[in-house]
Amino acid sequence: MSTQLDRSNPATVLQANSGFENVFAEKFENRLKRFERLGLRLFSVANCLVTFVNTPSRFDKSERSMAALESMFCETMPVPEDLVVVSDTREDAELVNHRLVAGAPYIRFYAAQPILDHAKTLIGSVALVDYQPREFSDEDRHLLADLAVMIERELALSTMYHAQLELIKQNRSLKRDSLIDPILGTWNKAAIVRSLRIEMERCAKAEKPLSLIFAGLDQSGAIRDVHGIAASDVVMVKIVSRIRSCIRPFDALGRFGNDIFLIVLPGASHLVATAVAERIRLAVLTHPDTIGDEQIAMTVSAGMISTDTFPDTDPETLISLAEKALLSAKSAGNNRVVQATPVQPDFTI
Repeated sequence: MSTQLDRSNPATVLQANSGFENVFAEKFENRLKRFERLGLRLFSVANCLVTFVNTPSRFDKSERSMAALESMFCETMPVPEDLVVVSDTREDAELVNHRLVAGAPYIRFYAAQPILDHAKTLIGSVALVDYQPREFSDEDRHLLADLAVMIERELALSTMYHAQLELIKQNRSLKRDSLIDPILGTWNKAAIVRSLRIEMERCAKAEKPLSLIFAGLDQSGAIRDVHGIAASDVVMVKIVSRIRSCIRPFDALGRFGNDIFLIVLPGASHLVATAVAERIRLAVLTHPDTIGDEQIAMTVSAGMISTDTFPDTDPETLISLAEKALLSAKSAGNNRVVQATPVQPDFTI
């Protein structure tokens, strides 16, 4: 089906123009590295590391680089519930015997600030390590707390962004469902009429014709009366498949009534539309259907109209004239295509 209805969605346009998708397309790990680089610059330490609980280690256990050992040290530390500052690890009773303090790379300073999620649950920390003892002033403590808040806000913004994407996705799905006939999978009446209006505007701007076809299954009432609604729906699904095989991918097909279809053909002249309508008629005629043990011959009647023969006509008038042409085809004995005329006689069925 055509996607022009999706392009009219304001939420989609907002998302496409906001630029946020470019920001969040970057890997989350790369965004966190910005905060680590900021921490290195603020505190002039050997390393600043952001770690989270229940996440895989950054480095393989066999890695022996300084960065890997620093990361390993931070990962072995319990996630703090409040700011932790160890000015000299060799004077700390719990850390003095740590293998990365007592041995290479001889870490001497450690500070960590907790990171919380939106529910105030402890999820990780931002940690500083160095190879010489150092004092950690009140200003340093505030700066580390500020850095943690910035990371928390980055996490919250990322969560909100992905929640927004999910809402947009659900919105699109709901909107699409509201425009689709649930049985046949075509556009419903409101959607196909809207598609007609949109395509008429586009064709008018491009100075191209537009045609539409009203097509109806001649036997639909009899099938429904004899075999029931369920059997009629099955037959209509097959008719839709045959109609689709005769039109272009960008042509729009919608259910206008119980057994009436409206087909919008942008760029098609009345000659092209007549050929398409005939192709649809023959595709249905040459494929009789079987309901139970009974084989039933299927035929369609169609009325068609084009803006190259009816210029400067509004959508409602086109629909009305095409519908009258369809009624003319049915009144003339079914299984035929009738072109709309300026003075179309009124028929009732």
